[in-house]
Amino acid sequence: MTKTGFRKLLAVTARFRGRKIAVFGDMMLDRYVKGSVKRISPEAPVPVVRVTSESAVCGGSANVAVNIAALGAVPTLISVTGRDAAAAEIRALLEASGISPGALVHDDNFPTIEKTRVIAEHQQVVRFDRELPASMTHAARKAALAALDGALKAGCQAVILSDYGKGLLEPATIRAAIEMAIKRGVPVFVDPKVEHFQLYRGVSCLTPNTSEAFGGMRLTQRDGQAAAEKLGREILAKLACRSLLITQGEHGMTLFERAGKAARSTHIAARAREVFDVTGAGDTVISVLALAWACGASPEEAASAANFAASVVVGKLGTASVSVEELLESARSWLKPV
Repeated sequence: MTKTGFRKLLAVTARFRGRKIAVFGDMMLDRYVKGSVKRISPEAPVPVVRVTSESAVCGGSANVAVNIAALGAVPTLISVTGRDAAAAEIRALLEASGISPGALVHDDNFPTIEKTRVIAEHQQVVRFDRELPASMTHAARKAALAALDGALKAGCQAVILSDYGKGLLEPATIRAAIEMAIKRGVPVFVDPKVEHFQLYRGVSCLTPNTSEAFGGMRLTQRDGQAAAEKLGREILAKLACRSLLITQGEHGMTLFERAGKAARSTHIAARAREVFDVTGAGDTVISVLALAWACGASPEEAASAANFAASVVVGKLGTASVSVEELLESARSWLKPV
């Protein structure tokens, strides 16, 4: 990063505080059971984990909201939960992060989604999920859209659609949410699910990883930057998005932008010095991208900021967020010498 680029990043992050961002999508409770392994079970060829700690954090769209709040902005989280203990736990976690749960919709037929990860010696041993996406009612989706409309009327300056395929974002809801935002001139950012990929036409930016990008276009995944470049241009042409950011893990990320009838691409190298866990990194990327964009950054500047933020969270174990100070420190560490 150049000193000029760093000064621009400083100016953008200075505008984060108080910025209103709507987050619309599937949320869940992420549980972590941590322990140590000293032996193999005599009952089956599996490790015996001696539990030393248990914790829970916000997952899915709730983690996006936590990331936005950690950066000093004001997220309006719109999602659906059940009326159960897990929902109460998520509300408490949100309030502890300074996030109002007031826009959450409760559905008696829909149990709150829970994902439990068992981790031993810093390695995930198993994950088990409790979820029934098909049980979400039409009334709950309708109430969520009404809450999004209210958030837009209240002055939200960007909308993030966080699609985990858990029931809220289905074709009719997707179309309604995008139309609602575009009608008010508010940019829309999407972390897509493969099966809904081609429904996200005309959004400001789509942020799939490599696997999601190929899968969303119903193509066999191919390695290499040349394949990613060809794919990115095909996606822009088909979906008529303003931009596309394909995240490529240790290979960084590539931003594609419409330039008249053509498209231009910018590859951004990975910045992580050490990777412990990529869980939730996509949530951080889209949070910083949307927030920086809403604060006046160009798509390339917003993508660069998201890349620096991702380099921080992958160095943390479990679902995590990043502060403005950590983001700037990451960027500062890559300043080019004069």
